[in-house]
Amino acid sequence: MALHFELVTPAKLVRSEDVHMVVVPGSEGEFGVLEGHAPFMSTIRDGAVQVYKTATSAPEEIMVQGGFAEVGDAGLTVLAEHVSE
Repeated sequence: MALHFELVTPAKLVRSEDVHMVVVPGSEGEFGVLEGHAPFMSTIRDGAVQVYKTATSAPEEIMVQGGFAEVGDAGLTVLAEHVSE
């Protein structure tokens, strides 16, 4: 099973891939999203989105500034104001 993850800024689609898990810096605290997570939305704070490609891999960190995250039937979409790769 895989989680579909998209990272988007106002200017472009930064990432669109299937991964194992993503940890998002939510405004109320970090939260992890796996395949089948219940739908919800959250604002995000400045920080690192951690992308785990497999269950045993080290995370890749992508710095984001502001925005929000949405978990739905299609997976996880992070809409960030700015991304530093």
